[in-house]
Amino acid sequence: MAADLAQLTRELCRFYDFTGKVVVYVGAGSRQLLDPAVHTRKKIYIDQDSQALEQLRANLVTTANEESEVIASRFEDVNLTGDVVYFEFSLHEMDDPFKALNHARSLAPDIVVFDHASGSKWIFYGAEDEKVRDSADAMLSLGIRKQETYRTEQRFHEFSELLTKMEGQGPVAKERIQCFARFKDITIPMKCDLVLL
Repeated sequence: MAADLAQLTRELCRFYDFTGKVVVYVGAGSRQLLDPAVHTRKKIYIDQDSQALEQLRANLVTTANEESEVIASRFEDVNLTGDVVYFEFSLHEMDDPFKALNHARSLAPDIVVFDHASGSKWIFYGAEDEKVRDSADAMLSLGIRKQETYRTEQRFHEFSELLTKMEGQGPVAKERIQCFARFKDITIPMKCDLVLL
């Protein structure tokens, strides 16, 4: 079982008030932590993974008086403005997080980032520790207005589930998770940061 997404949704909605705002939602194709019950004025969903966006379209829930738009594109190529640019576990995946944040600054006065935190065991095993460090440095360079850290866990009943989850993370990740190969009921601590820029 993956991390407690309901908990992450609660933390996000407590951290920043998206109500009535135009939200430029970056990385929306993989999951949706922004609670559909939050009544934004408009959500502009952006992801370069068109297959993930098709799944999002199929599951999209909109409320009365709320617009939505789904865009398959690299974030750097989008020029739609809003009240807030929200990166959902996607900033560390950007080729240049500093450039992405500067672009976000040109689109909206607020930037909210929900992403993995430096020093997270989960990120170490996923071999993304350097990417997460780079995105943390980029956020620091822009000036953090508010930041909170949350701890959760990634849980797997069998090693095969963990192996499937790490598919696509490369050989370093596969090597790092081998320490769990003989275990069942695997729990890996995961640390996340919510940041307002």
